[in-house]
Amino acid sequence: MRFYLKLTIQLTVLAATAQYVFAKDRPNIVLIMADDMGYSDIGCYGGEINTPNIDALANDGLRFTQFYNTGRCCPTRASLMTGLYPHEAGLGHMVYGDKGPGYHPFLNSQCVTIAEVLVDAGYRTMMTGKWHVGHKLGQWPTDRGFEHFYGIHIHVDSYFKVLPGCPVYHNDQLAIPPTVSPQNALHPDQEWYTTDIFADWSLKFLDETVGDERPFFLYTAFNSPHWPLEAPDENIAIYQGKYDQGWDHLRQEKLERMKAMGIVSPETQLSPSNCPEWNSLSESDRDELAFRREIYAAQIERMDQNIGRIVAKLRQLGELENTLLLFLSDNGCCAEGGMFGYQWQKNTERNFADWRKQSGRSSSAGEAWSNASNTPFRLHKRWVHEGGTATPLIAHWPASITEGGLLSHQVGHVIDVMATCIEVAGAKYPERRDGHAIKPLAGKSLVPNLRKPSCEVDRTLFWEHETHAAIRTGGWKLVSLNAADPTKWELYDLSRVRTETNNVASDHPQRVAQLKEQWTKWATQANVLPWPKDRK
Repeated sequence: MRFYLKLTIQLTVLAATAQYVFAKDRPNIVLIMADDMGYSDIGCYGGEINTPNIDALANDGLRFTQFYNTGRCCPTRASLMTGLYPHEAGLGHMVYGDKGPGYHPFLNSQCVTIAEVLVDAGYRTMMTGKWHVGHKLGQWPTDRGFEHFYGIHIHVDSYFKVLPGCPVYHNDQLAIPPTVSPQNALHPDQEWYTTDIFADWSLKFLDETVGDERPFFLYTAFNSPHWPLEAPDENIAIYQGKYDQGWDHLRQEKLERMKAMGIVSPETQLSPSNCPEWNSLSESDRDELAFRREIYAAQIERMDQNIGRIVAKLRQLGELENTLLLFLSDNGCCAEGGMFGYQWQKNTERNFADWRKQSGRSSSAGEAWSNASNTPFRLHKRWVHEGGTATPLIAHWPASITEGGLLSHQVGHVIDVMATCIEVAGAKYPERRDGHAIKPLAGKSLVPNLRKPSCEVDRTLFWEHETHAAIRTGGWKLVSLNAADPTKWELYDLSRVRTETNNVASDHPQRVAQLKEQWTKWATQANVLPWPKDRK
């Protein structure tokens, strides 16, 4: 059966290539996603972490200040790949159980992926890294339009190992089964480290485009900086002592830089923190917690170095000028593991050698450092307040973005990436796939903004995850910690300040009712409602 599927894809590619005679006139597209990275972690969004390669993309490209994800890994990846809200694509929660039409553990048959659309339009399609939108046979990247794949179909949760249940595949063949000592096939003299490996294979796939007349689409999905905290020692050493002043100091420093850059408005103040004051902790605890942030920062720096390698390869191949490169994060930083992170009192700096490669839930950033990563916003991954859903988005395309370093304040969402890819590729969004009707696109192309960053259009956007729900229309956002409870809705004016600290719901009951009705109508048609019996 898989032979015939592959044959069908090959014939489709040949037909599409013949149709697009001037394929090389169209841009390549490179999509790079970070995992659990906070809105203001990287330098060009006010962060303190060394990210010179990402910053260079921003300096030559365009930064979006009001771009959103869905607040959680699998739903964001579903929306990113399909241009639909996650429940419409069938994956409104995670991939570990089937809870009904909007909550399947895989992409449904009423959606198409960017890869499926672009391969039909004559593009070469490639992916490395973390898929996480369907890990059973028939749900893999090679089943959803990617001709070339190297990575893991489900969660990764390790940097130095291949965990049980998370084997590595090359195309649709098992490459590395679970092991504590995976071999680096492309560089046998180098240690296995997932961030490096996913970049290595991205470079290999790019090298293989030479001689192929088609433009290409490359999707690199890093697992950095998702827990566990694991990084090469040389990267960690760079940050020694950098966080000794703690999260309170870091948040204030970041906010001032963000204001100076224009990322947030001058009147923005920090959202309230549930975290203990840094100086209230013992010296030994401060040392341990600063060390955890050092590892987290090292993970992001290592990712930046590998992004630099991808950019350098594009430049070497002569493809950088006409490549649209997009960089973003799948959700805000993660508070999982409690206030100070998983096993923070057991796995310490003193015994770091013992847990350095332990993986799984050996360690995490914790709520306090997550709060700093998401500066200046409220809450974290899994919530649909700004701290969970705000993402940096950098667009780099020298052939079209001729004035670098600008900001766009256009409100956007990961559902817009599909529409953007379709427009720049001159592709066509299908009405049917394999006999199934495809849902209409939910997103809008960002191309007008790439051409004119000051162009802003009012948007209405929706969210739901684990009954956390929100609607944003214009500058107003109605958000709830539990949409099943009619008393839990909060209303915020985000037109100048986005920190969601001044709930004005009691002052605008009519607006609350109107937005709640609008959200409920969307939720009903988008497969959010009715709620599954097990909402988590």
